[in-house]
Amino acid sequence: MYSDVIADFLTRIRNAVRANHKIVEIPASNLKVEMTKILMDQGYILNYKKVEDSAQGTIKIALKYDRSTKQSAIRDIQRISKPGLRKYAASSEVPRVKNGLGIAIVSTNKGVMTDKEARKQNVGGEVLCYVY
Repeated sequence: MYSDVIADFLTRIRNAVRANHKIVEIPASNLKVEMTKILMDQGYILNYKKVEDSAQGTIKIALKYDRSTKQSAIRDIQRISKPGLRKYAASSEVPRVKNGLGIAIVSTNKGVMTDKEARKQNVGGEVLCYVY
C-alpha cells in the first residue's frame, strides 16, 4: 500500500519517460483516470486505456515522444500538494506554470481540471501537480 498514490502515479510516469518506455502501467483509481484524461487532452500523452484485469484495474498509458529528437512531451512532472503539506489556491491565486507553457492540475469542488479551466470557471482548490 502506498501512502501517496498521486506521487506514485507521477513517479511511474517520470521513470518511464526517463527510461524511454513507450507504455507505462499504473494501478487505477478515479482520480488517476481524471488526471490521465487531462494529460491526454493537453497533448502530453498519446493515449490511455483502463483495463479491468483485477478488482482495482490498471491504466495503460502510451507516452508521447518527438520523432526527430526522441524527446518526451513531458519534460518534468512535479508533485506540489503532499500529504504532509497540502497546497491550496483560491480562484484568483491559481498558479501559472512556466508562464503558461505548462499546466497545473487542480482538484476543485467541480472536479479535477487544469489551471486555465479553474481560472475560467473562477474556482480554486488543491494544486496536485505541475506538468511541463
